[in-house]
Amino acid sequence: MHDSASWAVRLGGDQFLTQALHRSYAVFPVDGTDVTRLLSWDDLNAVLATHRLEPPRLRLSQDGVAVPLGRYSAPFTNRRGVTWNRVHPAELHARLAEGASLVVDAIDEIHPPIRAAAEALERFVGTPVQANAYASWTEQEGFGRHWDDHDVVVVQQHGAKRWRLWEPTRTAPTYRDVESPEEPQGEPVADVVLSSGDVLYLPRGWWHTVTADQGTASLHLTFGLVTHTGASLISWLADQLHADPSMRLDVPRHAEPAAKSAYLDALRTAMSTALSDAGLISRWADSVDTTHFGRPAPSLPYVEAVPARPEITVRITAARARLRTDAGVGTVTLAAAGTEWEFAEQAAPVLRALVTGEPVTIGDLADAAGLEVKDVAGVLSILVRGQAVAVVRAAR
Repeated sequence: MHDSASWAVRLGGDQFLTQALHRSYAVFPVDGTDVTRLLSWDDLNAVLATHRLEPPRLRLSQDGVAVPLGRYSAPFTNRRGVTWNRVHPAELHARLAEGASLVVDAIDEIHPPIRAAAEALERFVGTPVQANAYASWTEQEGFGRHWDDHDVVVVQQHGAKRWRLWEPTRTAPTYRDVESPEEPQGEPVADVVLSSGDVLYLPRGWWHTVTADQGTASLHLTFGLVTHTGASLISWLADQLHADPSMRLDVPRHAEPAAKSAYLDALRTAMSTALSDAGLISRWADSVDTTHFGRPAPSLPYVEAVPARPEITVRITAARARLRTDAGVGTVTLAAAGTEWEFAEQAAPVLRALVTGEPVTIGDLADAAGLEVKDVAGVLSILVRGQAVAVVRAAR
């Protein structure tokens, strides 16, 4: 699941994007695609033992209520007087055995295999992705019946988890909304048990309860998809419309009614004209994709430039970068992390390899493009300074 093609295969490719995404839940039973290697119990133990995690990053919840921090951690002060709450293993075990569920938010930021999977999913669905880890041991509900304000892709890692689903009671509810959805009535429309390797897609607004009631400890990952709504599109469009003088004029709050009406007519015309553009959504998608900074990372020890060493490995850090070739003028343009770079078309093989998201050595990039290693290193140095590429393995 480290590349977008794997996600496409696992979720059903274009059919998922056009028929399921944002529409209805879908269950994808275990197949030949291994999705259970992203997070092991050993990995989770290491994360809890080696990172300073406190709420809301690390939290326990039972019956929809947060477990007080002091019931599973203890204050620790180092010799410089810095204090933080460190997980108390015995107390943590006790709370989990009593029915609490454990959550690690944004685990993609601290566990590389999950980060790679999140980036690949982002590349497939075209929106930023955050991954959380959830672990449960009993049939008690950790979070009660609730809905999320974003779509999720659930990947069962170990054990089994039962999901009861109810349809939305408000169309496309959002975090910042004018009213809250009402509680659903009646029995769930689906009662699904996910076993190791199964995948569930759940759009935002779907009510659900989740329990580990299958007699085994459960560990799953939830990949949350950032929501892009019509309000998001209009907000973006408002910035683009600053090119129209009517959009830059002050609101005539003290004017006569006729002047106010004329002002609104001008705004309405400008907005209507913009929304009539059939290519508007594509232009918006290009903009949000290429201005998102992704997951920038340092490239130490190379603080000035990437050296011409073929064994150095790099990767792009902006999952939704776009590549455009202009054969007429012999150039290729990479748009990523809020910047566009124009290179000679000889660099195209280098850039095509980078935008796949896979780590690649400078030597392999040079071979693919038929360029000198020093020339490839020069291109990469520019992109590292622009926070679109990072070194993931330095020279030995």
